[in-house]
Order: sequence, then structure tokens, then C-alpha cells
Amino acid sequence: MDLTKKLAILADAAKYDASCASSGAAPRDSRGGRGIGSTAPMGICHSYTPDGRCVSLLKVLLTNYCVYDCLYCVNRVTSNVPRARFRVDEIVALTLDFYRRNCIEGLFLSSGIVRSPDHTMEQLVEVARRLREDHDFRGYIHLKTIPDASPELLAAAGRHADRLSLNVELPTPQGLATLAPQKDAVAIRGAMGRLHRRIEAAKEAARERGPVSLPGAPARRAPAPRFAPGGQSTQMIVGADASDDRTIIGTAAALYREVRLRRVYYSAFSPIPDAARALPPVAPPLAREHRLYQADWLMRFYGFGHDEIVTGDDGMLALEHDPKLAWALAHRERFPVDLNTAPRELLLRVPGLGVRTVERLLVARHGRRLRHADLKALRVPLAKALPFVVLADHRPGKALDTATAPRAAQQLGLFDAAPA
Repeated sequence: MDLTKKLAILADAAKYDASCASSGAAPRDSRGGRGIGSTAPMGICHSYTPDGRCVSLLKVLLTNYCVYDCLYCVNRVTSNVPRARFRVDEIVALTLDFYRRNCIEGLFLSSGIVRSPDHTMEQLVEVARRLREDHDFRGYIHLKTIPDASPELLAAAGRHADRLSLNVELPTPQGLATLAPQKDAVAIRGAMGRLHRRIEAAKEAARERGPVSLPGAPARRAPAPRFAPGGQSTQMIVGADASDDRTIIGTAAALYREVRLRRVYYSAFSPIPDAARALPPVAPPLAREHRLYQADWLMRFYGFGHDEIVTGDDGMLALEHDPKLAWALAHRERFPVDLNTAPRELLLRVPGLGVRTVERLLVARHGRRLRHADLKALRVPLAKALPFVVLADHRPGKALDTATAPRAAQQLGLFDAAPA
């Protein structure tokens, strides 16, 4: 099979893995005349996947052969799909070529399991090692790790990669046992814990050594050994099993707390050819995936507890409006909030106010009392925020009692009539 055909098959097979953002990389570049590549995004052309996602990584599988039979996976051993496999030198050459063409800023590499977890992990690590050591590649590398691989191979992966990821796949051990019986939820969590400890140990070593000397300055000390400076991430498939949103958010919160993940990615289940009867026949609405990302943001940056975000009795996030607005409508007794006196943690719960806007409001109110015009100047969505706030020249009155979620956006067909 020629290289172009392999790339078409293995790049398409990688599109189901969402955990590939390139944030958190250590700053490196080749401006001094040494090496190739950079972790900075300047000058990088972004490419688009068929489903519209903007990426700037060469995102491929080493192979889509797999000895596992996970029911939700299009690359499972019993799936009737075209198969292909890259050699290590082919992946290395493709990465360097695409970088020189200014098409990518790095590599996201995953793989099906061939022969054994250790054999597959050896191939993934060898790609990263050759890029770093043989070609002095300084761009971003994200490796998908395999939980059953040996600790020595996982350690080697962390020395060469900016970020590692290890997918929990499904929100509950019961769901994983049903749909992917060859995978072990306990082993996955154990591997994530070992990666977490190594990442934290590398950070602590860097803190103890202090800052390294600048280029051209007298050498003070060598930098601490690096280990996945971008941390680790994971992915959960949404809608393949019966887990509700409350369970999914709870699992994400536990992972953030226990292994300090940088990101949890949520991927709406996509129906696959020759699907098993245990899988749902249709995909969940993409709005559900979007609401889970918004809920995740509330946990990470807005001070919400995972157990308070889902307000419905059915355990699901409302699809028609964002989870912060849903929380505010369910807790009207907490409003209106006086923007001139309320603490930061309460301002973050006001619909329409983002983290940056709250910081600007806190600075602005030191010099004067905030007014309606200040929110307008900050481009706050007034229709969403005003029913929940008090300003020097505004009180919501009965607007808070009658506040409802705005009508959700609707994608119309070509010949559909506009809504009234």
C-alpha cells in the first residue's frame, strides 16, 4: 500500500479521538539555528477535519489493526474496515515533511493494539524518540499511552512527549465491562495515577533546581529532567451507554481531583458500521457534548461543584440553554447580585459574565460605581445578565421573577419557514 493511501485510512481512523489540544507544551523553538520546529503556534496553518474541527497537528494512528473488540470502536478486531499500518520511519518522515510545509505544529499519535500492549507502545515511543533525538524536533508531540504497557515504556513516553493521554473510554466501570470487556477500568486508573506521580515528581525537581540560565549567560545549573510538561488528558464517550450527565460530570471531577488531569474531552458517540445490538442505534445530540464542555468549564474556572451543575431530576443537562443559566434559573433566591459589592465567587455565577469580564469589573468598581453602560462597553450579553444583577442605574424588578432561557438557536433547512 502506498503512503498516500495509508495516510487517508489512518488519518480518518484517528478522527474519533478528541483529546489532542496542544496547550500546555514547554516553550521550545529552533530560532537559534539548532533543531527543527517550535511549540509556538505562530506561522502555523490550521487544517480542518471533515466534521469541522480546526486542528494544527498531524493526527494519525500508527495502525488501525487492533486485537481488542471494543463494541463502540470502528477499529475493533471484528470490524469490516480497510486496514493499514505505518512503519516508524514513515511517521517520522511525514511529521517532518508536514512541518516543513508549515501545515502542522506537531504530532498526535495513537494506535490500535497489535501483538501486545508493550509491542505497540514500543513503536509509539520509538517515533517520538527518533523525532527528538535523531532530528532534534522541537515541535509538539502528544502520545496516546496504553495502560497495560510496562512502566518503563510509559516513563520513556513521558520523556519525549509534551502531553500523554490515556482514555477512560466510558464514565463507569460497569459500562466499560459491558462494551469493552478486554479493558480494565482499575488498570486504566492505576496507569493514570502512575503518570500523575511522575509528572508531579518532575515538576517538584524543576522547582528545587530553580530557573536555568538564559542563553549566553554563565551556566548555573542544568534543567531538571522533563516528563510530559503538558500533563495528561483523557476522553469519555458520551451516549454509548446509559450514563447520565450527572454521572459523567462526577467522573470528570474525580479525575481532576485524583490525578490532576489537564483536560477531560467529551466525544459524542458516533454510530459505526455493523454495530452491536448493545449500542444505541442513533448518535446523541451534539448539543449534549457541547453542554458537557460548558459544565466542565464551570467546574474548572467558575468554582461550581460537580454535584450542583445538573439541576434536572433526570440527571441530564438542559439542551436548550447553558448550564450556568440553568443553575441561575433554578436558584432565583440567590439573585439579583449587586455588581458593586458582590464577591468574585458570586459574580462568576451570574449568567453572561465570563472570568475575564469579572476580573475587569472588579478593577473598574474600585474607581466608580458600575452602571449599565459599563456592561455594554464590556460586551456583556445584556439580555442574559440584566435580569440577575443590580447596578447603580439598574434594578431588575420583576424581570428576575419572569426570567426564562432565551430561545435556543435552531438550524433551519433550506426551505423551512423562519420561526415566529
